[in-house]
Amino acid sequence: MEALKGIKPVHQIAAENEIHPVQVSQWKKELAERVGEIFERKNARSDEAVDDKRRIAALERKLGQVIIERDWLSEKSKELGID
Repeated sequence: MEALKGIKPVHQIAAENEIHPVQVSQWKKELAERVGEIFERKNARSDEAVDDKRRIAALERKLGQVIIERDWLSEKSKELGID
């Protein structure tokens, strides 16, 4: 990030991390080219999480409805002597 922001020169970052300056330059270039992909994936995951929460809420509502129906049917079957 320091290289991308221009905080430190590439050769200084390379020396501090004991790597070749060309490697730092390659990483800097790749990050600059692909930074959009990182945020796209993050947004996609966020959208999936929202969809999952909606799906869970719908399933919880349906489960509640089924439980109420089951309890009602159980009560009515006891009233009618059907077990």
